[in-house]
Amino acid sequence: MQKELKQAVVQACNRLFSVEIDPVITRPEKQFGDYATNVALQLAGQTGKNPRQIAEQLAAELQQIPAVAQISLAGPGFINFKLTDESLAEAAQSATDLPKPLKGRQILVEFGDPNPFKEMHIGHLYSYIVGDAIASLLESSGAKVKRLSYHGDVGLHVAKAIYGLGELQTRDEDILGKAYSYGNEQYEKDQQAKAEIDTINQHIYSRDDQRINQLHEQGIKLSFEYFDKILNMLSISTDKRYFESQTTPAGLELVNSNKDKVFKLSQGAVVYEGEKAGLHTRVFITSKGLPTYETKDLGLVMLKDTDYPDANRSIVITASEQAEYFKVMLAALAEIKPDLTVKTTHLSHGFLSLASGKMSSRTGNVYTAMAMLNSVRSAMAKKYPDSADRQEIYVAATKYSMLNHRLGQDIVIDVEASVSLEGNSGPYLQYAFARANSILEKSTVDSRQSTANDSRLTTLDSSERSFARKIGEYPEVVERAVAELMPHHICTYLYELAQTFNGFYEKSRIIGDEREEIRLKLVKSYSQVLRSGLSILSIEAPERM
Repeated sequence: MQKELKQAVVQACNRLFSVEIDPVITRPEKQFGDYATNVALQLAGQTGKNPRQIAEQLAAELQQIPAVAQISLAGPGFINFKLTDESLAEAAQSATDLPKPLKGRQILVEFGDPNPFKEMHIGHLYSYIVGDAIASLLESSGAKVKRLSYHGDVGLHVAKAIYGLGELQTRDEDILGKAYSYGNEQYEKDQQAKAEIDTINQHIYSRDDQRINQLHEQGIKLSFEYFDKILNMLSISTDKRYFESQTTPAGLELVNSNKDKVFKLSQGAVVYEGEKAGLHTRVFITSKGLPTYETKDLGLVMLKDTDYPDANRSIVITASEQAEYFKVMLAALAEIKPDLTVKTTHLSHGFLSLASGKMSSRTGNVYTAMAMLNSVRSAMAKKYPDSADRQEIYVAATKYSMLNHRLGQDIVIDVEASVSLEGNSGPYLQYAFARANSILEKSTVDSRQSTANDSRLTTLDSSERSFARKIGEYPEVVERAVAELMPHHICTYLYELAQTFNGFYEKSRIIGDEREEIRLKLVKSYSQVLRSGLSILSIEAPERM
């Protein structure tokens, strides 16, 4: 309805004033109407006319729109639209018929990216959860999305872990974490160990030592078995995993072939002088001839382009501390492959910590992804003993606690609040869906299979109208979330929708009322929107709690 109204305003402005304009259509407070526009104020600046007079002319012209019941003016030239009850009800019933503006477009979304030989911490967990939700958002708009991840299987951290694997005899479940910690400790305090680890690092790149190769393969296997255990719990999957060992050759070739054109030699290293792009200088190949993260990321861009040549866009999601690094890497890429740079978008998420004080990795106080999931599960078991094994509920609590914050902000998660059925939480929305499903099941009126064409709603009371209005906002919220790549808009809306339903339910008897069929239609639309919105957030909607 918003798009139809906007098109009508555009046409009216053209007819009356011969002006092409992009009007802003907003949702005002419900006492003012269902939609509003300040287009008269926009036109006043272009035409030199009084905005109130412009608004009066537009109101007379727009009154002919069939879906509009009433138009009123406010202030110096604001136009408020009240829709007919029938159009509001129809919008509610079709709310989950989302438009597909991205149909035919292929979009790559890279997220998660935990390094093998290290723990998956809550920062990685956050990246996986928000990346999967963004991918689902894009799919809801018709895009064909490829979920990708990128992992550092070479580098000093791997050398430290391999050194530890070789030194430690234990083979318990946490061997990789212990091996890395041991190697890191020895690297800092023992010069002989440091020299051995630096040598291991060279062999990792050259792959010319059989024993090191075997330990490397063992560590990769153990790492991804553990990562996949967590991802399976979250119902998150990836279409392809890339490794630094794969991207290194392509990155080195790109940098070496652009020496003296894009990159410069500096004290034996190859650097990009970022100051020319308003940034800073970064090393791409060290004086020892080893590639840095920047070179490997250039190689990753090239591999993605080879594997997905038809991709229209590539979105990379990382922690915010990598934001400046990405700017330099993309500035260098822009001088070599500007078409690939235009396709690439870097999104950064903020720092994650718990109200208990535990955090991801910025200070080295690593809190693991599994520990986070277990803490949420324990909180739920303590509060709801009968639901202790309901994985879909504690996973929903975990996901929603991260997704209901604006991407880019540092966030603090309260585990106890995340499992509450009384606040803004994933389990609360799951309960709201189960409650709506229960109402539909209790009814003896068979309207759950009805469509907008049978028993069409023609009149709504004030409570029904408010409820229908909120349901009908859903496509607009999804459109905004897709445009901004911000899943928290979905969270905010779903919570507000559930609150609106609570107000409706308090005022409007459903089962056994003479308006039961009409109200059931609204409850059915409400449940469909809840299911759709939770699905975009990759949260299961259980029919019973």
